[in-house]
Amino acid sequence: MFSCKKDKVSTNLDLKLSEALEFASPSGSKDNYIMPESDDYANLPNQDVKNPVTKAKVELGKMLFFETGLALLPTYPVSKSAYSCSSCHVPSMSFTAGRFQGIADGAVGFGDHGEARVKNPEYGGSEVDAQGARPLPTINLTFVTNALWAGTFGSFGTNVGTESVWNQDTLIALNHQGFEGLEANNQRALVVHRQVINKDVTDSLGYTPMFDEAFPDIPESERYTLKTGAFAMAAYFRTILTNQAPFQRWLKGDNQAMTEQQKRGAVLFFDKAGCKNCHNSPSLNSMRYEAVGVNNLFQGPYDVFRTDANDLRNFGRGGFTKRDEDMFKYKVPQLYNLKHFGFYFHGASKTSLRQVVEYFNAGIPENTTVPTSQISSKFHPLGLSTDEVDDLVEFLENGLYDANITRYAPSATMSGNCFPNNDPQSRRDMGCE
Repeated sequence: MFSCKKDKVSTNLDLKLSEALEFASPSGSKDNYIMPESDDYANLPNQDVKNPVTKAKVELGKMLFFETGLALLPTYPVSKSAYSCSSCHVPSMSFTAGRFQGIADGAVGFGDHGEARVKNPEYGGSEVDAQGARPLPTINLTFVTNALWAGTFGSFGTNVGTESVWNQDTLIALNHQGFEGLEANNQRALVVHRQVINKDVTDSLGYTPMFDEAFPDIPESERYTLKTGAFAMAAYFRTILTNQAPFQRWLKGDNQAMTEQQKRGAVLFFDKAGCKNCHNSPSLNSMRYEAVGVNNLFQGPYDVFRTDANDLRNFGRGGFTKRDEDMFKYKVPQLYNLKHFGFYFHGASKTSLRQVVEYFNAGIPENTTVPTSQISSKFHPLGLSTDEVDDLVEFLENGLYDANITRYAPSATMSGNCFPNNDPQSRRDMGCE
């Protein structure tokens, strides 16, 4: 039966794509790939039962994510209230960093989209709050159960059975609290990125009423904390969905939403190119960990901070689990809104989607330190022609691009500070003064 369905010939691209989707879909229906509306809270998947999404939490989380007034524990006073979570997740860059490596505390400047952010000369390289891997975007996270490239955070999902390594440091030990990945990781992030939430801070910035509305069932003695702030941001993250992309509109019945070339690329994605073997959820991610042998951040041509050959993040999932079979494997990321990222893979080793597609088409690992035995069996030459590469790139670049992603950013924060950065150079770059 499946063979007949697979081999059915159609001259209509819409029908061909529908057939490919139905064959690839876990449910047998192309509707499997439709994202919910951002305010359809009841249908946002993977919610934490301890933190159901509500409008009040979403509104609070949106403000906190961009609030530079929380940056109260910088290494040096010059950076106080000068950065935010969104310093490394810029809305106009589809909520990822505007440069190859994100830097929060210890950097200055912004440019147009965060590309001009550089180390503050008052900081040493080991003192900046820099990320040792390319920051994943904070979009479509409702389809993620375990956070970060290694899936380190979250008590459930792929982390069931990893309890023996949760005490390797105090932050990973947050997994013992029994939360989903976003709730656990956000608590870690607020600590790592040197931010503060307490009653004095919420009073001074004006957020206390928003915390009261978002968490009325939590005692006041526990209501204004990093934990509740993390919960609010997790609720917000689950609503940042690329549900206006052409492919999403096509799935909902608008056959004119995608061009013919984008449709050909989509057929390739779900059929000949085999991309759907790993990328097969509504956001085209999965909670699988695969090694494709790309270079790490320190191996590139970049001037990077706080990462080198000994960085555990270079070992992917294995750096967390300590299991040999997990070494060099990274979580399969979502694929929407990659058009303007500028840097791809955890090590930012590619600078265009065309390079990414050509890398997979060639099927040859670039990182010689990754053992061949660890490379995914799904990573092999694809045999795509030049025209097919063009079509697949067009689908990834434009068919999956939601051009209105900045709708999820606030117009202002309660502090009135410039955001995502509030240092003097950033304020000048962004026209805040």
